[in-house]
Amino acid sequence: MRQFDLSPLYRQTVGFDRLFNLLDQASGFETSQSYPPYNIERTGENAYRVTLAVAGFSREELSVETKENTLSVKGSKEPA
Repeated sequence: MRQFDLSPLYRQTVGFDRLFNLLDQASGFETSQSYPPYNIERTGENAYRVTLAVAGFSREELSVETKENTLSVKGSKEPA
């Protein structure tokens, strides 16, 4: 299986996801919902801020990890 690093291409499209969603809705394509809701903001040439709405989790219950150009956010709760 071949893998290609497409991350340089994605930098050019940050911020356009809402525009593409509007175009899809106007053309009749159904867009899938993503959970949790998120927002990606460009804060510099190579700097971004990712905001997630993870209701029910505290900061201590979340782990954020980057590996091979992939951002992973995991949440875990102790059984009650």
